[in-house]
Order: sequence, then C-alpha cells, then structure tokens
Amino acid sequence: MKMGGSAYVDDWEFASPSSEIRTLVLVGRAGNGKSATGNSILSRLFDFSGDTELIGKEIIRCIKMAKDGIHAVLVVLSVRSRFTREEEAAVDSLRKFFGSSISDYMIVVFTGGDDLEDDGMTLDDYLGLHSLGSLKEILKMCGNRRVLFDNKTKDEVKKSEQLKQLISLVNEVVDKNDGRPFTNELFVELKKGTLKLRDQSAEFCSMEGNSKQEISEFQMQFNKSCEEQLKKMTEMVESKLQETILRLEQSLADEQAARLKGEAAAEAEIQKLREDLARAQDEREELRKKSEKYCVIM
Repeated sequence: MKMGGSAYVDDWEFASPSSEIRTLVLVGRAGNGKSATGNSILSRLFDFSGDTELIGKEIIRCIKMAKDGIHAVLVVLSVRSRFTREEEAAVDSLRKFFGSSISDYMIVVFTGGDDLEDDGMTLDDYLGLHSLGSLKEILKMCGNRRVLFDNKTKDEVKKSEQLKQLISLVNEVVDKNDGRPFTNELFVELKKGTLKLRDQSAEFCSMEGNSKQEISEFQMQFNKSCEEQLKKMTEMVESKLQETILRLEQSLADEQAARLKGEAAAEAEIQKLREDLARAQDEREELRKKSEKYCVIM
C-alpha cells in the first residue's frame, strides 16, 4: 500500500515452518526494496500499485487485510543510501500512531546485500561504520533484530538462508509476545463490525423463501451497514492521524526549544569564557605594570 508520496506499507501472509500463518507488514521509503523483499519472502512476483491514495484509507485497507492482527512489522532500509531524517520520522510516526508497543513487533530488514558483498563487507561491518545516532536507537528499540537481504541473488542456498534467518526472527517476535499478534482499538473495532455484518448476512441467507424485494432490501441495508462501518473506521483513523501529527509537532517544537536553550547556554558559556579571558589579560597586564614599576624603583 502506498503511504503518501514516499513510504509504503505492504502486508502478506506466509507460512512458517510449523505451517502457522504469519501476517507481516512491510514499511519503508520508496526504493528501499520492499516489493523485492516481498518477492523473496513469497518466492513469487508481487506488484503494488503506484497510484497516489490517501493515507487514512490505506491504513484502513491495511488493517482490513490484517484484521486478526500483525505478527511482525518489517522496517525495510537500504544499505545503498544513508539513513535519513525522513526514515527516522516514519518509524517515529509508526510508534506514535500504533503506540510504543509496536516496537516489540519490529524487525529491521537491510536490503542491498549484494553491494556489501561486492565491497567485502558484512552487515556488522556496515553497522560499525553507520550505526550511529537515531539508527542505533531504532535497532536498540527493535531488540537488535535485523537481517540482511540480497534480493538480486540467484543462489538458491543464499535465498533459503536469508529467508530462514527472517523466519527465525519472526518466530522470536511471536514467542516474545506469547503468540499474540499486535492489535489495537482500530483492529478490535474493525473485527467487531466485520463479525456483525457476517452474522447479519448468515442470518438472512438461512431464511428460506426470500422474495426479490426482500433480497433487494437486505442488500441495500447491508450496503448501508458497510458504508457506516467504513465511515466510522475512517473517522477513527483520521482522529488518530491528527493526534499523531499534533504529537509529532509538539515533539519537534520541544526539540527545537531544547536546541535553542542549548545554544543559549552555549553562548552564555562562551561569553563567560571571553569575560574570564579578558579579566585574566587585565590581571596579567596589571602584574606586568607592577613588575616594571618594581624594577624601576630598584
């Protein structure tokens, strides 16, 4: 799914070795290799739409596709480009929208493994050079769960090994969360509405001898119920998005205020040092004059 103009959220279900279904959500900046990673996971071609769509509608669509919850969130980054403030903000937005507990379900997938191999580097080598500041904090927040993917390799053994590593991390996340997929009030509300609509449909279908008029009336009522549920979900998501935006703006304002305060404190310290230096120079000059006077008297 496309999120805004630069970040996407895609989700697939795939079977783990124990044949249990896992629902994964892939998030990251356009061009980081989410679609190619999805292909590597599923071993089949997956294309996502490039049409621009509203974020709120896409979040609802994502939740509908993963209505029973999310087993793991794959944050896809590329070793071919530097970790940007935009990507940092995207992870921050994810945590603010879904809540900080989403971090317990996050795994960082680095793409571009072929580039590192060409340079004779491992992922640890790369992180040793670049894992500073915010990227280091994100890895720490994810429990250092990370894996390197080479989505261009034709080596079946290599493909199998990197997929095995990912599945192992997904299973680690599932175990850490006692098998409970991530859900929040949005998932709960959608599931409640879906079950209600399903029960209505089942009840009507179980009735015999429905006339065309009754079928038509039920269809109209059913469509109305679907529209009402969609409207309610949209309002919830829009409210949550607005709340997230306000929190991000406040966080940015606090960050700017702290920086200005730090700059003011630094300026004050510099001014104090200048005054101390000037005082020391005056004292030295005074001592020099006294010394000269003393020498003349002698």
